[in-house]
Amino acid sequence: MGIVGWGAIGRVVGTALAAGVVPGAELTRVTDNRSRPDAPVPQSAIAEALEVCDLIVEAAGHAFVREWGAQVLASGTDLLVASTGALTDDALAAELHATGPGRVYFTGGAVGGLDLLQAVRGLGDLTEVRLTTSKLPGTLEQPWMDAELLERLRTCEEPVEVMCGTARDVPARFPRSTNVAASVALAVGNPDKVEVRVIADPGATLTRHVVEAAGPHGHYRFEVNHAPDPANPATSQVVPHAVLRGIGALTGRKGQIL
Repeated sequence: MGIVGWGAIGRVVGTALAAGVVPGAELTRVTDNRSRPDAPVPQSAIAEALEVCDLIVEAAGHAFVREWGAQVLASGTDLLVASTGALTDDALAAELHATGPGRVYFTGGAVGGLDLLQAVRGLGDLTEVRLTTSKLPGTLEQPWMDAELLERLRTCEEPVEVMCGTARDVPARFPRSTNVAASVALAVGNPDKVEVRVIADPGATLTRHVVEAAGPHGHYRFEVNHAPDPANPATSQVVPHAVLRGIGALTGRKGQIL
């Protein structure tokens, strides 16, 4: 298999695979837009990686999924997506699902309870789904923000709501820090049904995600609080381990389910 992106996620995943942490999974290529001398296997362009890999693990961001996702699948190589926000684009998701013979998978990343939300869909539609994500202000700054909003983020002493929208809108505005919203949307089956609030909290020591869902068949609430990755505070430290769990499922390790 190959990994695209040798950053906070890819480096942890690749190092673990090279050490044999996931039985049956062999890392053979690393693809990145910069030279990575610490990579434990040869670094190559994605076209070369597709010639020798049966699975590509994406840890490079939405742009790779948009640009290369269909080509990966058309080559017969499977694709495991960590940047799930890309999959809230209906046209892209439809293209990927229609392309083969490779198959596309995604990981839940930094949130739990997705298997239950998927199961609940069998009972009927949920009437309410809300996600509230709270992070340090500095991890939420984006190029599209105006001077007034940036100043609020940089000077706030209390939590500030940065954006409220749907799980279709928010990942597009925060492509590096709201993949949880997309994961919840994929579990629910409708990104427009998931209301997402993004909170900048200057006092946050952990990244918090609270999922609340309700319907005629029950009420559900999940809360997770993660330590941010020291190398990239916009990403929770647990994310690469969720990716490794997904790889374990695809290689048939007992008891692992995506």
